[in-house]
Amino acid sequence: MRMIVTTPLSVIADVEDIRTLRAEDETGAFGILPGHADFLTVLGISVITWRDAGGEEHHVAVSGGILSVRGGNLVEIAAHEAFAEDTLATLGTTVEEQFRLQEESEQESWMAAARLQFATVRSIERYIRVGRGNLPPKAMPPADDGGGRAGDMGEGR
Repeated sequence: MRMIVTTPLSVIADVEDIRTLRAEDETGAFGILPGHADFLTVLGISVITWRDAGGEEHHVAVSGGILSVRGGNLVEIAAHEAFAEDTLATLGTTVEEQFRLQEESEQESWMAAARLQFATVRSIERYIRVGRGNLPPKAMPPADDGGGRAGDMGEGR
């Protein structure tokens, strides 16, 4: 059996000679053997484990996606994110590191957005201040003295 795991940016695993595969969807864990019926399911955050022809166990962690079995011998997994390792210990370390890097990136993005918002507000405040009191006197319309004589505009005198 062959398994292909992809993300929007890369192929994470393309493995031949898989003897067994275990995965998990919202209904629970399930197994796939060569010759499995065509199958389609939605994966949550989970670990997919398989054994190769030599009996060695391998793992890939996915953060949601779609698993399909076609023709009984092709398992395709399209995931949002995925990380492959040969042991669960190294997979755990890899996933922790990726989550830490992602959190740092999100914090940097949040700070950049906050700085941009602050700069925008300051620019708007400067614009408002210039429009209220810093115009040259000629550009300001004459004040209305209450008698309707605001520069005798519109009276035709």
